[in-house]
Amino acid sequence: MDFNELWETLTGKLEGWAKAAVEWLPNLGLALVVGTLLYFVSKAVRKGAQKAIARSGIRKAAQDLFVRVVYFGCLIATLMVVLSILELSKTVTSLLAGVGVIGLALGFAFQDLAANFISGVGLSVKKLFEVGDIIETNDEIGVVESIELRTTIIRAFDGKRVVIPNKKIFQEVLINHSDNELRRLDLGCGVTYDADLEQVKAIAEEALEKLERRAKAREAEIYFTEFGDSSINFVARVWFDYQTQKDLAALQSDMVMALKGAFDENGITIPFPIRTLDFGDCGGSRIDEVWPKRLEAAE
Repeated sequence: MDFNELWETLTGKLEGWAKAAVEWLPNLGLALVVGTLLYFVSKAVRKGAQKAIARSGIRKAAQDLFVRVVYFGCLIATLMVVLSILELSKTVTSLLAGVGVIGLALGFAFQDLAANFISGVGLSVKKLFEVGDIIETNDEIGVVESIELRTTIIRAFDGKRVVIPNKKIFQEVLINHSDNELRRLDLGCGVTYDADLEQVKAIAEEALEKLERRAKAREAEIYFTEFGDSSINFVARVWFDYQTQKDLAALQSDMVMALKGAFDENGITIPFPIRTLDFGDCGGSRIDEVWPKRLEAAE
């Protein structure tokens, strides 16, 4: 190949590219105009989504996530439209295929992360609990300090900071102790078999009715439950306004003191377990005579 032939080939290629560029300019201008317009439309959609989702009452983290997803979707749509105007359909196809492959790979690699993320969105939408609520789940109980998209942080009553993945909360049993204004405290107790049960019930109810921490809208209740080994057992039920775990502990202490004081004043005994000791066959001898002899033999 001589120099002239090479030059003609090069100039032919350049002329072809220049002609294609000139023919492509209208599409490029249209793509710039449409892309710019759709970009501002995407920003307007984002603002509208922010205002709309703010009225839903879901948590701020979930609101931000929703707005970002909407905005990102609008930008992707804008990119696809621009590439179509530029007649780059093969590029669009390659991008879609690449996004699909990457999404599939990330789904397998970070499935636990994705599960916690989706569970966090579900907790935000359902609003099963709020910051400051006392919840019990996964053998942990404490006050909710923060609710993130992947984890929920609670402060246990002994001061420990517990981080629980949202997937576990979403899938396991959840008890929200702050959901109701009133909560019932059950306290077990027992009296001797020779006690007058009607008197016991009346005295116990009167003592519990005087408790300041008791919810006045609900009466104190006494129910005898069983014949124990050394006592007739009953359960005392009192309703109270539950705000913190301290309220429960304080009321439980008040109930114990009130029942013990009332029973002592009226001569009612709360029995302790009775044990019978069997020292074996003493052969008719007194135990204080037999055991010293056995101890001497053992020595």
